[in-house]
Amino acid sequence: MHEYFQASAGKSRLPLWLFRLYRESLAYPHDEECDMPEDVSTSFVSGWAGTRLAVHRIGAGRPLLLFHGLFSSAYINWVKYGHAARLVEAGFEVIMPDLRAHGQSEAPQDPSAYPEDVLVTDALMIARELGLEPGGFDLGGFSLGSRTSTRAVLAGLAPRRLILAGMGLEGLAGWARRSAYFIDAIDRFGTIKHGDPAYMAQQFMKAQKVDMVAARLLLGSIDDTPPEQLASLDLPTLVVCGDVDQDNGSAPRLAQALPNARYEEISGTHMGSVTKPELGEAMVRFLTEG
Repeated sequence: MHEYFQASAGKSRLPLWLFRLYRESLAYPHDEECDMPEDVSTSFVSGWAGTRLAVHRIGAGRPLLLFHGLFSSAYINWVKYGHAARLVEAGFEVIMPDLRAHGQSEAPQDPSAYPEDVLVTDALMIARELGLEPGGFDLGGFSLGSRTSTRAVLAGLAPRRLILAGMGLEGLAGWARRSAYFIDAIDRFGTIKHGDPAYMAQQFMKAQKVDMVAARLLLGSIDDTPPEQLASLDLPTLVVCGDVDQDNGSAPRLAQALPNARYEEISGTHMGSVTKPELGEAMVRFLTEG
C-alpha cells in the first residue's frame, strides 16, 4: 500500500489517510440529516468550565459509554450505521456523548475552556454525573474516542471492559503529527488552493461545518500516551480496526502492547470501517463473551 497520494503531478504529496478522510467524508451526513431516532433520548450535562455536553442514550441494561471520533458525532459513529441498535439488542444501555466542539455539544471559543486533556476531564465528569460505578459499566471509543477512553482509564475511570476501535499504537503516542495537518489548515482556512497538502483538510472541515476557533483550541489540548503507560491497562480490551486502516498506526501492535488485549480485524479504511456492521458485531461478541 502506498503511504502517500499524489495530489498534483510533481507537486503536493498528501498522506493517504488525509485523502481518504476527505473522500469518505463526502458520504457523511450534514447537520440537517443528523436527527436522532425517537428512541434515543438526549440530555445535557456540564463538562469542564460549565461547557454544555450532549449525552444520547438508548436501551436498558448494562451501561456502555462510547466516545466518537474527531469531527464526527455520536450520531455518525454509533447510531447512523446501526451499532447502537445492535448493542441494545444484546442487552446494553448505550450512552453516547458528543465531545465538546462536536455534534450537539457546546463549542466554546474561550481558550480557558480547553486545558490539557479536557476531553478526559469531560469523560470523568460525565461518568460521575451518570453515576457509573467502578466495574459497573463498559467503555469504548473510535479514533479520538479511543484515545480519550485510554487516557480516561489511566486517569482513574474503571470500566469492566474496554474497546479501542480505529486506533493503533503510534496513534496514541503521535497525536502532534496527525493534528498538525488540521491546525495548519485552520490557520490558513479559506486561502488554501488545490494542490496544497492542506487542501484536503480544509475541504473536509468545510464539509463537516467545523467551528474553526473551537477546533483549533481542542486540537491543542489533546495529550499523547507513551507506550510504556499502557502496561497498567490490564482490563480486558478489544482492539478492533479496519484491514486497510493505518491512520493511527498499527492496531495489532497496540493489542500486543496491552497486557490483556486481543485484536480483531474488520473490513474497511479508517472512516469506512465505522460504517460496516462488522464493527458492532465485534463489539457485541467481546462484551457478551464469558
